Amino acid sequence: MRTRVKICGFTRVDEAMVAARLGADAIGLVFYPPSPRHIEIGQAIKIVNALPAFTSVVALFVDEQEAQIRQVLEQVSIDCLQFHGNESPAACRLYGKRYIKAIRMREDINLPSITQDYYDAAGLLLDAYQPDTQGGTGHCFDWELIPKRCALPIILAGGLDATNAQHAIQAVRPYALDVSSGVEVEKGVKDPAKIAAFLKAVNKFEQPKFGQNEHDREI
Repeated sequence: MRTRVKICGFTRVDEAMVAARLGADAIGLVFYPPSPRHIEIGQAIKIVNALPAFTSVVALFVDEQEAQIRQVLEQVSIDCLQFHGNESPAACRLYGKRYIKAIRMREDINLPSITQDYYDAAGLLLDAYQPDTQGGTGHCFDWELIPKRCALPIILAGGLDATNAQHAIQAVRPYALDVSSGVEVEKGVKDPAKIAAFLKAVNKFEQPKFGQNEHDREI
């Protein structure tokens, strides 16, 4: 089974279109004002409307107010929500949308317990922990912290680029990789050549046969 790819933090229409046409499965839009990749609703609409068919759109929020999330959902065609803060399971379920819960990995993280709490999540996005930054740090974390078997699909993030994508797949066997800074020339500005190189690296790696992948993980 192939590894999916989500590329996060688009701010420009043309770059999102390039990523989709090169084969990205999903693009991420950041609705978190402190982030250098934050976009307003108007720009999000332009990006989404330009995408070809079968490209999923993920909206990223960090401890955002319910009213603001609903405003985005009312105006932008969003396929999946990504919660990157301290949102409770109940808060993630408010919108009747499939959701991803991001976990910033540290040694004291109890991933089995988190998996039980967010049992209905479409996936757990595992990212590097940085005290003052909510994702997009460009840093890896210790992949040994990830259980070999997990009941939810694992989306691996944190410090990924074309040079380590295949190693990440081999070491973690994730459902998907999530990349942001690893395909940028600067924060919020994607590089088509880096996107192409990343996707090529992922697609060259052959995942194990069904029955040996992330869907068989158990806690």
